[in-house]
Amino acid sequence: MKRTHHQLTFAVLAVGAGVFALLQSIIAPALPVIQSSLGTSQSTVTWVMTAYLLSASVFTPILGRVGDILGKKRTLVAATSALAVGSVLAALAPNIGVLILARVIQGAGGAVFPLSFGIIRDEFPPARMAAAVGTFSAVLAVGGGLGIVLAGPVVETLDYHWLFWLPAIVVTLSTLAAYLVVPESPIRSPGRVNFTAAAVLSAALVALLLPISQASSWGWGSARVVGLLVLAALLFVLWVVVESRSASPLIDMRIMRQPVVWRTNLTALLFGAGLLSMFVFVPQFAQTPPSTGYGLGASVTETGLLMLPMTVTMFVGGLLSGRIEHRFSARAQLAAGSAFGALSGLALTTWHDGRWQLAVAAALFGLGAGLAYSAMTNLTVRSVPAHQTGAASGMNANIRTVGGSIGAAVMSSIVAGHLGEGGLPRESGFTSGFAMLTAMCLAAVVVALFVPAAGRTRPAAGTSAETGAETGAETGAETGAETGGSPVGQSRPAGARV
Repeated sequence: MKRTHHQLTFAVLAVGAGVFALLQSIIAPALPVIQSSLGTSQSTVTWVMTAYLLSASVFTPILGRVGDILGKKRTLVAATSALAVGSVLAALAPNIGVLILARVIQGAGGAVFPLSFGIIRDEFPPARMAAAVGTFSAVLAVGGGLGIVLAGPVVETLDYHWLFWLPAIVVTLSTLAAYLVVPESPIRSPGRVNFTAAAVLSAALVALLLPISQASSWGWGSARVVGLLVLAALLFVLWVVVESRSASPLIDMRIMRQPVVWRTNLTALLFGAGLLSMFVFVPQFAQTPPSTGYGLGASVTETGLLMLPMTVTMFVGGLLSGRIEHRFSARAQLAAGSAFGALSGLALTTWHDGRWQLAVAAALFGLGAGLAYSAMTNLTVRSVPAHQTGAASGMNANIRTVGGSIGAAVMSSIVAGHLGEGGLPRESGFTSGFAMLTAMCLAAVVVALFVPAAGRTRPAAGTSAETGAETGAETGAETGAETGGSPVGQSRPAGARV
C-alpha cells in the first residue's frame, strides 16, 4: 500500500483519540441530569463512569497487543467502530441499564491511544517522532479538557443525549477516514494473542478498579472492598507468572522490568492520581454553595470556563515537550511536569478564595500534565522494540487510568469524611484532599528523577543506524537482545517508509 503523508495520518488519528478523551470527561458534569432524566439513583448513575473506566482498562492493553500482532490499522478501525456504535447506543438508551452497556462498548475505544502511538512510531521520520508524540499528547489533553468545558452548554442548549450524538458523528467520520487513508503498519510482532493472560489481566483490573471506584459507597473497610482488593493482588501475581512462562506474552515482563519503563509507569500511576482529582474535585469545589463559607456557587457552564485555562496549558505543554527535547530530556520534563502538579496542589490547598485563583492553579497543573504525559509516552515508546510499542504504551496509559481511579477514590473518601450541615463538605475536606494531591505529585517528582539517563533522547539524523543508537546504550541494544527484537531504528523491514 502506498504510504499516506504522515501529517494526514496524524490528523485522522488525533480526531479519533480526541473524541475518546472527550467522552472520558464530558459525562461527569452531566451525571445529575442523567440521573433525573432516567429516574435512577445516585449510586447507580455513577456506573456510567465506572463501566467506561473498567472497559477501557481491560481493552487498552489487550487491543494494543492485538494491534502489534494483527496490524495496528485494522485494530484501530475496530476500536473506533466500537466507540461509534457505543455512542449511538448511549444516545438512544431508554434506561440506565442500556446506557451502562453502551459505555462498556465505548470503552473499547481506549485502544486508540496505544495503537495511534504505535502508528506514529512506524510512520513518522525518527527526527520528528518526539514532536509528533508531544503534539498528539496535547490533542488528548484538549479532548479531555473540552469535555468539561462543553458539557454545560450542550446540555443547556440541547439535551444530554447530544453528549453522545455529537461524538458519534465525529468518530464515525474518523473511522471512515482511518480505513481510507491510514496505512497498515509494516512492523508486526510474531506470535498469537495469549487469551489466558488476557483473561487473568482483565479479572485483575476489574477486581482492583471496582472496589476503588465504589469504596465511597461500600466503605473502605467493607468485606466487598477488602476481599476484591486481596483478589486483585493475587490475580496480578498470577498474571505475572502466566506472562513470564508464556512463549507469546501479552505484555513482555522483561520489558516491564527495564528501569526506564517501570519507573516511568510508577510516575504515571502517581501523576494520574492527581489529574483525575483535578478534573473531578476542582469543579465540585467551585460549585459548592457560598453558604458553606468557602464555596463559589459556580454553574456547570461557569465551571467549564473555569477549567478552560487548564485545557489551554495542557495543549501548550504537550506542544512544547517534543520541541524542547534536544535541550531538556524527557526525564527532566517528566520531573518538571510533576513539580508543576505539586505546585498546583499546594496552591489549591492554601489559596482558593476566588475563581481566578482556582483558574491559575488549574492552569499550572495543565502545563505540568502536558509536559509529563508527553514525556512519559516518549520514554515508553523509545525504550521498547517497535513490535512491542502498542502493548507497552497501552500498559502505560492503563496505569495512568488506575492511578486516576485510586486518586479520585481516595480524595472522594477524604471529602466525604468531612461533611458539615446539610451534607455538604467542609472546607477542610477539600484542603486535605488537595494536600494529598500535592503529596502524590511530589512522589512522582522523586521517582521521575530516578528514571535512568537512557531515557534521554536526541533528534535523529534520519538513518536507521543513528536511530537505533539514539535510543540509548543502556536500553536500545539490550532491549533487542532480551526480546528477540531489534532496537528502535533497526526494526523496519526493507522498503518501509522513514
